[in-house]
Amino acid sequence: MDRMTKLGSALGQLLKDRNESIAIAESSTGGLISAALLAVPGASKYFLGGGVIYTRAARRGLLVFSELDAKMRASTQDYACRLASDIRYRLGATWGIGESGATGPTGNSYGDAPGHSCVAVCGPVTRAMTLETGSDLREALRRGRGPESGRRPQRAVARSSQGAHGCRGSTWCSRWM
Repeated sequence: MDRMTKLGSALGQLLKDRNESIAIAESSTGGLISAALLAVPGASKYFLGGGVIYTRAARRGLLVFSELDAKMRASTQDYACRLASDIRYRLGATWGIGESGATGPTGNSYGDAPGHSCVAVCGPVTRAMTLETGSDLREALRRGRGPESGRRPQRAVARSSQGAHGCRGSTWCSRWM
């Protein structure tokens, strides 16, 4: 988890420096994104909260999904954007991160292989990506050997001050702006 803690520390420092906040809605990573951000001293200055949205019951209880949204396929960039935008809105954060996938050790019921993860960052800048490692990503993250793309949320936040904006693959965040 050392690598994840370093990424969480860098993102946390950026958020503190800019007086911004973050909220997390994650699924297949099982709380690892939140853990990386909370392992940093002073996390209460930027981390507003979040949840592990692992089941439909958790989604119904913790997020505001319409009937149409509830039929959305998980493990997609659109779904990750929906998670990010909803948790951001619900907690009043500057930024929201949403994650959904099949990080391992097996695939999911949609046919996605282990190592499939969709991550979205929603805020002044919105970005979404799909990561396919072909391996047990959750275990790799626990061991601190996650992919370089784990820097994506940090980069999106950093670029927001450079005038970058728009969305790749989804428009959920514009719904709450």
